[in-house]
Formats: sequence, structure tokens, C-alpha cells
Amino acid sequence: MAYSDEMWAEAKKKCRLNQEDIALAKRLGLNPRSLIKNIPSKSEPWKAPVKDWLHEIDAKRQKKAAQKQRRKEKSGGGSPA
Repeated sequence: MAYSDEMWAEAKKKCRLNQEDIALAKRLGLNPRSLIKNIPSKSEPWKAPVKDWLHEIDAKRQKKAAQKQRRKEKSGGGSPA
């Protein structure tokens, strides 16, 4: 489902994100509703702000991709042609 620019604008405002953060969320495959749902309330002090949460997810994915690439190179690069 494609989300309207209006929904993204609402998420941007409520989560206090900039345009780069919105682009990151789209690249990560998140939707505006998930961003809004992850806004920490006062009773959830352990939750990171949405901006930090997005960057945390991105860092984990990049780390995983780098590990996968290193494993691929170490094992010889795959099957012979």
C-alpha cells in the first residue's frame, strides 16, 4: 500500500523528523503509522525517540550487510561459473 504524502507529513511533524529521516524510514520499508506508533510516552522512558530508533535500525542493517559481505568474500565468493 502506498502511503500519501499527507500521512508522511503527519508522521514527520509528530515524530519531529526531518526530510532525511523520512527518506531513511522509506528506505527501511517502514510506514508512517509505524513511526507514529513508536513515539515513546512518558510511561516508557526506556524507549528511544523515533529519530534515534530509525538510525539504530539502519546501523544494525548495515552491520549485518557488512558481515554477510565479509563471509561471502571469505568463503570464496559463491559457486563457480
